Amino acid sequence: MYIPKYFEFEDEAEKIAFMKQYSFATIVTTKAGFPIATQLPFLVTESDGKVVLSAHFALANEQTGYIEENTSLVIFSEPHAYISPAHYDRVESVPTWDYIAVHAYGKAKIVGDEDAKLKALEQMILFYEPGYLQQWNKLSDKFKRGMIRGIVMFDLEVSDLQGQKKISQNKTEVERERIAAHLEKSDMSSEKVIAEFIRKG
Repeated sequence: MYIPKYFEFEDEAEKIAFMKQYSFATIVTTKAGFPIATQLPFLVTESDGKVVLSAHFALANEQTGYIEENTSLVIFSEPHAYISPAHYDRVESVPTWDYIAVHAYGKAKIVGDEDAKLKALEQMILFYEPGYLQQWNKLSDKFKRGMIRGIVMFDLEVSDLQGQKKISQNKTEVERERIAAHLEKSDMSSEKVIAEFIRKG
């Protein structure tokens, strides 16, 4: 990831928290030198100093055949906002975009054991919709095991974590205040979130 010095996202814990908050991400893997990608909900966990991203593909997804032999890139990117030059003091200014993104790299390992797959699905339910767990527990074992045979579960241990937080840090305090005040009035939730990040610094 190209990261200008102004926009370095250095805090590891903050990057991990960002991935957990914006966990619907894109995993990119190469197939014979050509990139292939899938959008997936991820479960982000930490253990013994390691960060692991867990998710699952549909069985028919060809990307499953390449995630163990190649390094994959998982892109977490959600809040963003157009920034008009009208907010700047200098007339000779250009439009830009504020955004936050984290890139996680690593090789994935496919989870083949059915019991492990069921446990992983339950962990995802607990993260995304704890209230559904009661209904899930009432489903028959036959149904559950039939369902998991149609997916490919994997764990990706992160080998490199890069982030960029571009929130107008290269502008003056007055300009940043002007931008934040404008974005706070937006009807778009992502722009309101960027305003919060700008105010936090």
